Amino acid sequence: MQHESAMNATLPYRIEPMTPTDLDEVAALEQVCFSAPWPPRAFRAELGHSYARYLVLRATTSPAVLGYAGLWLIVDEAHITTIAVHPAHRRRGLGELLLLHLFDLAAAYDVRFLTLEVRVGNRAARGLYRKYGFHQQGVRRCYYTDTGEDALIMWSRDLADPAYQRFLQWRRRHLWTRLCAST
Repeated sequence: MQHESAMNATLPYRIEPMTPTDLDEVAALEQVCFSAPWPPRAFRAELGHSYARYLVLRATTSPAVLGYAGLWLIVDEAHITTIAVHPAHRRRGLGELLLLHLFDLAAAYDVRFLTLEVRVGNRAARGLYRKYGFHQQGVRRCYYTDTGEDALIMWSRDLADPAYQRFLQWRRRHLWTRLCAST
């Protein structure tokens, strides 16, 4: 994780643990990003759970929350609960940056696999997850109550696999180059 700190120092963004002081901004961003947003009390409750970890993303030049992500730690797996980036900041690699930090967070807790549900119609998110080696393992029919849309259940490759770790490092270097070049 030390190489991570050195890389973060050069990025125009910083990722930090979500705190209660972030909740108003996170709730406002949740409203902008999702058709069925979580209420602010849900995030407040999440921050109180020992198994939940949430991160916020900011530009190094601004205190504003540009995105956030979270996961639940469950034995040797982690369930990604959310990844969100403000619409004005999408298509810049910020969702990917958050995802890489979730991988790092999971690895710090000796997690072997990441899992998640994603809307069938969310092509951008599905593409990101596939880019990182997630594969579909099932479908939750009518999972999203706001639209009745199905959710794909996706799983990562085994984080203990050295080849997968090399792949993640390669993806990280590629993203760092892209993010640093965009400033």
